[in-house]
Amino acid sequence: MIISTEIRGFKPFEAARFELAPLTVLTGLNGSGKTSLIQTMLLAREASMSRTPSVPLNGPFGLELGTAEDVLNWESDGPISVTITGSGGEVSEWRLGIPEEEAMYLDVVQRPDQPLKAFGGKPRSFTYLSAERLGPRGFAATSPLAERDLELGEHGEFCAHVLSVLGDKPIVHVQRSHPAYTEDAPRLLKYEVEHWLSEIARPVEISGERLAGSTLAELRFRTEGTTWVRSTNMGFGVTYALPIILAGLIAEPDGFLMVENPEAHLHPAGQSRVGVFLAWLAGKDVQVMVETHSDHVLNGIRRGIAEFSYLPAPNALVHWFGGFGPDAGANRVKTLRIGEGGNVSDWPRGFFDQYQLDVASLGRVRRKRTLP
Repeated sequence: MIISTEIRGFKPFEAARFELAPLTVLTGLNGSGKTSLIQTMLLAREASMSRTPSVPLNGPFGLELGTAEDVLNWESDGPISVTITGSGGEVSEWRLGIPEEEAMYLDVVQRPDQPLKAFGGKPRSFTYLSAERLGPRGFAATSPLAERDLELGEHGEFCAHVLSVLGDKPIVHVQRSHPAYTEDAPRLLKYEVEHWLSEIARPVEISGERLAGSTLAELRFRTEGTTWVRSTNMGFGVTYALPIILAGLIAEPDGFLMVENPEAHLHPAGQSRVGVFLAWLAGKDVQVMVETHSDHVLNGIRRGIAEFSYLPAPNALVHWFGGFGPDAGANRVKTLRIGEGGNVSDWPRGFFDQYQLDVASLGRVRRKRTLP
């Protein structure tokens, strides 16, 4: 498991260290550094996977970082470094040099000989799901990887292919059977996906089929009392939640899952339940990092800890990003803890307090209108 990452010279981080837990939540202001932290993890992964002497800034994992000048911290002369520490004390370090300001790549000056498991290249040991996941499509492309190595893609674009191969097989990691399912024999993967998807989005059955003789696959859904329909007739919420569930259920033990905006296109109850799912998953040997702007997701995580006991409270933390710049001071990033009762250790200004602010403003409006 990764317990910390240290970043030097990348975008807003002249020098910063972040503690990581089995479940780490990134939240805060827009443009405050959350995505930059995620991007350093992606660059480290890409630098580990590639044997070339450089790492591209545009392309891998859907990154569009521009040029070396765009990613170098304004107070730094380089190189950029990422140091990741594991729970056993093992340290993996990457140093990325700046060839020239207009270069669309960084030089790999140093990479670890034996990186942590998540960065070692084993299939499904490192999964990143972008905020821009694949919406409803009639057909989706199939992955070029061998069936034993199949992954979902950063947009969840290979969900149909993965389900066509693995959906009708028993779930491999039996400890990740749904908590409502108590028998010893593992169920099919598709049933596990359906159980969580029905709780998060709506009651539904799912099927992934590869079209014979083609490089295309198709998702189909069925609700109670209806016939099978294509995903184009099901809506964004289902197709956006699906890769989160599927990625978590097939991840390698001690794997690392990063998800951006799991709340996208989900109603509030679904957002809360996806938070519960992520807390449950973090208690089932998958390390989770989630970036969110949803208080419902956070509250779902709190319920997963306090109400359902899916994850011990010390195994979760929240990094609140308050912004960068000359006025940010010590409020740049605050690390908050979740207690056994679901309480949050601190509540900085701007931390999911908009509901209270809006209600207070409306109360003042009503009082003004009732004054003589």
